[in-house]
Amino acid sequence: MIVTCRKMRELEERAFASGATAETLMNEAGRQIAEAVQQFFPTPGACSVAVGKGHNGGDALVAARHLAESGWTLSLHEVFPRDTLAPLTARKLEELVALASFGLRVEGSNDVAPKVILDGLLGIGANVSGGLREPIRNATAEINRQRRETGANVFALDIPTGLDGDTGAAAPDTVEADITLAIGFAKQGLVADGAIDFVGRLAVLPLPELTEAAGKDAGKTVVTTPTTLKARLPRRRFSTHKGDCGRVGIIAGSRGLTGAAVMSANAAVRAGAGLVSLFVTPDAYPVIATAVMPEVMTTAVESYRDVLDRSFDALAIGPGLGPNARHQDAEDLLAVIAGFPGPMVVDADALNLLAASSGNLETLDRCAGPRLLTPHPGEMLRLFPEAKALSRQETACQFLARFAKNRLPLTLLLKGSRTLVAHAAGENLHIAYNTTGSPGMATGGMGDVLTGTCAALAGQGLPLADAAHLGAWVCGRAAEIAVFHGWQSQESLCATDLLEFFGGAFNELHGPAPVY
Repeated sequence: MIVTCRKMRELEERAFASGATAETLMNEAGRQIAEAVQQFFPTPGACSVAVGKGHNGGDALVAARHLAESGWTLSLHEVFPRDTLAPLTARKLEELVALASFGLRVEGSNDVAPKVILDGLLGIGANVSGGLREPIRNATAEINRQRRETGANVFALDIPTGLDGDTGAAAPDTVEADITLAIGFAKQGLVADGAIDFVGRLAVLPLPELTEAAGKDAGKTVVTTPTTLKARLPRRRFSTHKGDCGRVGIIAGSRGLTGAAVMSANAAVRAGAGLVSLFVTPDAYPVIATAVMPEVMTTAVESYRDVLDRSFDALAIGPGLGPNARHQDAEDLLAVIAGFPGPMVVDADALNLLAASSGNLETLDRCAGPRLLTPHPGEMLRLFPEAKALSRQETACQFLARFAKNRLPLTLLLKGSRTLVAHAAGENLHIAYNTTGSPGMATGGMGDVLTGTCAALAGQGLPLADAAHLGAWVCGRAAEIAVFHGWQSQESLCATDLLEFFGGAFNELHGPAPVY
């Protein structure tokens, strides 16, 4: 659920009315903040804690205590005199100072890596519409300076200080977080298009008392969390065989664009497809057949329509097909998009083909099965020129409304720094924001890996919307594992690296430990 600041305060009041206390919520929030920090940085290091006077500062102090108990070295930066702190925050400061034996540093800094900064200066209750006042603004500027000059990773607690929780508008010197840990629920401003560079990676820390207060009012716009995804990824029975895991077909690749086909097919294998068949043009076959994993069955086809004569549980189409397909190839591709009766992932050059004319786009009105479209922003603009003047959420809503008359489910995965998955079945529209990912994913081939991943999940029986949610999360989490665990940097990460860390991402969803 995504909430306004007012709604969040209402939920807190409901929780208090049901017996929860502010200290109970603070202790739970602080514990989960520490767990989240250690998910991204498993090896203890140095943590700088910026503490404001309100309960946001108290959350930071509780988290700092847990980190200290786990071996982290702390540097505490108090922005206000201690006698001005909220009573509960002051109590948490006293508890933390009493733990000096764990290596607490009340002032100064150290060089133990990795270094993390906790932004516990202001919460959603602060009014930042008139800008940040001193000494807060000086503190946020210092956090940004340390991030810029020392490589510190900033965790914003609930919201980056200086960001409006409802609109996402940023005051001067707003904290630029690498990761924002939203407590209880994501706030509306955190998913605003203009807030992305201040929010960074978004994680939601579920608090049971607040979840109970919200009841079943999840709303139609949500943030995808590991908690919701776990239920969509059932464990395999011991008797499972390859036929149970899906026969997945992929139409991809062309001469000079062979890598896209290879990455899509290999990703489908790594994402659990039972059998992967890759269909390519005869001139590209010699290169692709020798480049894909040996588990992939590669076939040269004279006509893409031949694929319709075969039986698949899911089909993917588009990566690397090339922008200059022959007229007959284009007609065949459109026939496959319309005629395949099962779930299909439509990406890349198949999307560009649909966008080539209004007549081509009408193909989506007569598809024989559910479709998942996975455009990046440029492809979305070609499909739907109106998107230029719209937000990402508005784009998804209006595009899917255009095809509401088609009673078959249509899902849109709009790629980007905050990937958005919108699903329409008839007039019911649901939107979810993905949370995982890294700036290191800003390189070619990531979309090809995503296409193969979603096709594999659909082939295993997941509805396309669930396949989109899981596919986006797994690809983003694999990138995070590669970077945060030191295997790659944001600069060195490439699309094929993700496949090496799929296992870790899937295992996190299957495991008992909390994942954020």
